Amino acid sequence: MTVAPKREAYDVVVIGAGPAGLAAAATSAEAGLSTLLLDENIGPGGQVFRAISSTPVTERNQLGADYWVGADLVQALRASNAEVIHRATVWSLDRNLEIAVSIGGASAFVKAKRVILATGALERPFPIPGWTLPGVMTAGAAQTMLKSSALVPDGRTVIAGQGPLLWLLAAQILRLGGRIDRILDTTERGNYFAALPHAFAFLTSPYFTKGLSMMREVKAKVQVVSGVTELAAAGEGQLASVSYVAGGKRETIPADLLLLHQGVVPNVNLAMSAGIEHRWDDLQLCWSPVLDASGNSSVAGIAIAGDGAGIGGANAAVVRGRIAARAAVEALAPAVATKLAPMATLRADLAKAERGRVFLDTLFRPARQFRIPTGDTIVCRCEEVTAKDILDAVAIGATGPNQLKAYRRTGMGPCQGRLCGLTVTELMAQARGKTAQEIGYYRLRAPVKPITLAELAAVPKSEADIKAVVRG
Repeated sequence: MTVAPKREAYDVVVIGAGPAGLAAAATSAEAGLSTLLLDENIGPGGQVFRAISSTPVTERNQLGADYWVGADLVQALRASNAEVIHRATVWSLDRNLEIAVSIGGASAFVKAKRVILATGALERPFPIPGWTLPGVMTAGAAQTMLKSSALVPDGRTVIAGQGPLLWLLAAQILRLGGRIDRILDTTERGNYFAALPHAFAFLTSPYFTKGLSMMREVKAKVQVVSGVTELAAAGEGQLASVSYVAGGKRETIPADLLLLHQGVVPNVNLAMSAGIEHRWDDLQLCWSPVLDASGNSSVAGIAIAGDGAGIGGANAAVVRGRIAARAAVEALAPAVATKLAPMATLRADLAKAERGRVFLDTLFRPARQFRIPTGDTIVCRCEEVTAKDILDAVAIGATGPNQLKAYRRTGMGPCQGRLCGLTVTELMAQARGKTAQEIGYYRLRAPVKPITLAELAAVPKSEADIKAVVRG
């Protein structure tokens, strides 16, 4: 693995080393295309296969068989001729397929003939009262510590929310000897009926038996409260208790750690900053890029693979990565493409991997009250803007997220809207009686990740660049 790009230009640049990125980079490199894989983490794997090459958790049953699939993907990548750079922060991508990346405290620019974005997913915001208190974390953050360092909670722990990751994390914590005092399931009862038309596809998918087994494993050891309709964290300076309403009854329990999760959504910031068209997905309740069957976006030369193209899970992400890479090979070296798996085969594999997905998306559709907060609940964590602040801004003329920036600076902090963007869109849509599509999203620009002036100053300069700014 290299520490700086060896070239100024590549056939294919893949951004993100999760399931999709690993598969895409290996496929492209194996076809003989010059390939660069950029990833901001210390090692390959993304979130799904986090620390796959370095995890201290060596007993395979503790993390589950699905996790160790990542080792095969990493091995395939390392066997290829792909150039891999970790701890690389990509902060700009433009329509000319020029990529700005910071590595080791200095920025550089790389040109590509094709770019494959494999930036994965983010956890959906879960804005409840007290969610910014120390002691309140996302399930994904807890899983990162578990995979990277084998750290599990030993204090009074509550897990709240819904979705497959919640149950997977709970099972992993228990297998490693961690403590879970209670699970608060926020799945709406009406979702079960709404999901019924899609049940057959789910029952014949790989998700069913694995999911059922995992839920049984957890419920045998932990008290699970279903039908939670209200949720709040409380404490002076740190989490002390969690209160919830289920079956019309309120209960408050002591807690040292609250782990929140209500699904994942595509990480769209880099794609949006490149000018790629996105549409609001009414089923997954998020922004998704507009793509063709090969993952190609509205910007020529840029494809999107994995959960960044729409949430589909790890297996689907791997196949999407291979599809995007094959399309790049077809465009740049058609003769070589015939040696790869046929596109028809890959699309059949994708359909199989995505079987049952609509059932899960319908069942685990987050409730409105957990997506659209009220009152003094913080929405924008970076700028400490509350739901009331946003509604007040709407009342005096703010029409959308970009106008809101001028009123309240929402989305202008270090996260650039990653933790508040969806909430702001839905909150403003509700307040103005508009659809999320009509309200829109933040207008994102480079740099999409915070960088220092020193990193910019370290960009290599030509003689012409220097002469352009030197007086005399």
